[in-house]
Amino acid sequence: MSNEQIRRAAGGAGLRLWQIAAAMGMSDSSFSRWLRTERSEEEKNQVLEIINSLKEAEK
Repeated sequence: MSNEQIRRAAGGAGLRLWQIAAAMGMSDSSFSRWLRTERSEEEKNQVLEIINSLKEAEK
């Protein structure tokens, strides 16, 4: 599966993909399509930073 690291990080943080999409300024469907192709390390790192910030905000 493409972008498995992002999907695992989201699940581990207890986040839904739509929450990450909203934080990125994308619709849920656009983000799901975006995840269908493997992203660059830079893009992955940006998403992982968003996941971490959302996770911290929920505490």
